[in-house]
Amino acid sequence: MGKPTGFMEFQRELPADRSPLERIKDWKEIHLHMPEEKLRTQGSRCMDCGVPFCHQGKLISGMASGCPINNLIPEFNDLVYRGLWRDALDRLHKTNNFPEFTGRVCPAPCEGSCVLGMNNPPVTIKNIEVSIIDKGWEEGWVVAKAPAKRTGKRVAVIGSGPAGLSAAAQLNQAGHLVTVYERADRPGGLLMYGIPNMKLDKKEVVLRRISLLEDEGVKFVCNANIGVDIPAEKLLKDYDAVVVCTGATKPRDLPIEGRQLKGIHFAMEFLTANTQAVLDDAPRENFITAEKKNVVIIGGGDTGTDCVGTSLRHGCVSVCQLELLPKPPNERAANNPWPEWPKVYKMDYGQEEAEAVNGSDPRIYTTTATKFEGDENGNVKAVHTVQVEWSKNEQGQFIPKNIPSTEKIMPAELVLLAMGFLGPEQPLLDALNVDRDARSNILAEHEKYTTSIEKVFAAGDCRRGQSLVVWAFNEGRGAARECDRYLMGSTNLP
Repeated sequence: MGKPTGFMEFQRELPADRSPLERIKDWKEIHLHMPEEKLRTQGSRCMDCGVPFCHQGKLISGMASGCPINNLIPEFNDLVYRGLWRDALDRLHKTNNFPEFTGRVCPAPCEGSCVLGMNNPPVTIKNIEVSIIDKGWEEGWVVAKAPAKRTGKRVAVIGSGPAGLSAAAQLNQAGHLVTVYERADRPGGLLMYGIPNMKLDKKEVVLRRISLLEDEGVKFVCNANIGVDIPAEKLLKDYDAVVVCTGATKPRDLPIEGRQLKGIHFAMEFLTANTQAVLDDAPRENFITAEKKNVVIIGGGDTGTDCVGTSLRHGCVSVCQLELLPKPPNERAANNPWPEWPKVYKMDYGQEEAEAVNGSDPRIYTTTATKFEGDENGNVKAVHTVQVEWSKNEQGQFIPKNIPSTEKIMPAELVLLAMGFLGPEQPLLDALNVDRDARSNILAEHEKYTTSIEKVFAAGDCRRGQSLVVWAFNEGRGAARECDRYLMGSTNLP
């Protein structure tokens, strides 16, 4: 490393965020930029650890540890420290098609497995990553690079989310003619409509990269619901290979009393309609507003956090998140050692904003909803809750049990269900007639991605189940490699 003692001399530092009370007035990204000199200082904290865990990309105890796309993190950290930004960008693009996405929305399992993080705050890998790519765009280094020659092979990619975009980018660079089908009105999938604009700007970040892919030769067809608008058989007939990257978009429901009441929505209905309104500069008929409402969000994960931030920007009266799990500890527990993903308490942007407005973290732990109460017009007006405790059943599994006399009634004119996803929607898979596993995901072996149907591949959440954006990039790249091998007999794709 350029400065072997940097990790002893400098403390971890992150760029400031915009003030919570300021940023809830708009939909602009919340993060500010850090001066170059400070970024170089942060790069110098990357120690010469000998065996870096940050880029090894493994699952440990069922959680991501290290970078799933194997970013060459110590190398680009050192290049930033030495001021070699163009070289750092080239090194980053070797493994990552879209660092401007991961640098903004990835939870950074690389930092959780940073060797320095064993006894000090880890290196600010995520911020350095996004700073490299942002500088690359600013300097004009990121330009369209069409393949030198075409193979004549045609590939259809179904779904333009993280897995679909990375598969399309790689297959296009291999020289194939790639068409991406997206059922929504804009490409991007989860990146477009599943993540709010204040975390990932759609026009300046997402559509900028999609425009570049188009310049490189990738074709996008929107408002195309395969199996509905276009028969699946047509794709199998017209293309030499098909890569399915539809995600795991079937939401987990909460079938308790009162579920049919108006004002209860899945989180993605709320978030998608909001992003459409931001991009259109006007709400559509499907718009769901939190304005002047008490909002209860059921689910304490990232999607729930996005619902908190969005509700505050609408001007809600109050907002809270019901979290079934206990509050995490402030530091790693004994059963959560490095280099596992650290399951520790933190305030994400939505909780910070709620605290600034209402004075406290909006999450209520070890609590579940038992009933939705409605008014005389069939609108939800309250959520009945109860606290739970976790204990083992006869099979040794931890399950929640209601605690007597802890029932409460919370006012709510809007309830958002953000409890994760059960797997891919099935109509397309039925139309393709692909085999599925016990969890309804497409059956395709990891690292091979081949399905039960000749020339059909699967990648991302529709194959592995709900996961991180960066795992989708990993799988999209892997499926492209195996698809290229199928088409050409061998492959040079990584």
